Amino acid sequence: MGLFGRKNTESATAVATLPVDPALAALTGDYSIDPAHSSIGFTVRHAMVTNVRGTFAEHEGALKLDGTDPAASTASIDVKIASVDTGIADRDGHLRGGDFFDAERFPLMSFRSTRAEQLGGDAYRITGDLTIKDVTRPLSIDLEFNGAATDVYGNERVGFEGSAEILRSEWGLTWNAALETGGVMVSDKVKLTFDISAIKNAA
Repeated sequence: MGLFGRKNTESATAVATLPVDPALAALTGDYSIDPAHSSIGFTVRHAMVTNVRGTFAEHEGALKLDGTDPAASTASIDVKIASVDTGIADRDGHLRGGDFFDAERFPLMSFRSTRAEQLGGDAYRITGDLTIKDVTRPLSIDLEFNGAATDVYGNERVGFEGSAEILRSEWGLTWNAALETGGVMVSDKVKLTFDISAIKNAA
C-alpha cells in the first residue's frame, strides 16, 4: 500500500488515470502522534567500544496523509530536548548543558518534511529539515509502514518505524574528549530511531 508518492516514468496523462486504492484513500486525514505509544531514540558509540542508547520522552507531532495524492502527505515533529533519558542522570545533565544541546537556549529539536517517496512495498523515505540548536540541515529518514487499525477505543491508528544516521558535528554538537588509548569518547555518527503510532483526528 503506497502512502507516499512513488517515482513514475509514465506520462502525466497516464498517471492521472490510475485508479485510487480505496484502502489507501480511507487513510486520508490529519493525524496526531501518540507519545504514549511512540518512541524517538538514538544510539551513539561511547569510548570506541560500546553503544549508549537514549530516548526523548516528550515529543509531539502531526501527519497529514493524502490517499488520493500521496505525494502531498507531510510530517512534522517537535522533541523536547530536556526530556533526554539515557538512564544516567549525570550524563543526561551533560547532554542538556552547553557542551551539547544547550536545552535552556534551544529547548526543541524539530523536523519538517519537504518530500516523501515510496521505495517499494511498505518501505518509504521521507526527507525534510532537521533543526537542532540554531542549525537546520536536510535529513532523510527510511521508514516502514506497519499498517493501520482501529484500536479498542475506536481510534483509527497508523504505525511507522524507521531510522536515520547523522553526523552530530554538522548540527554544532562537537564536544568530545580524547582517549589515552587513541580515539575519542563520543562518536560523531549518531543513529536516530523512530517508532511512531498516530491517531486520526476527529473530523
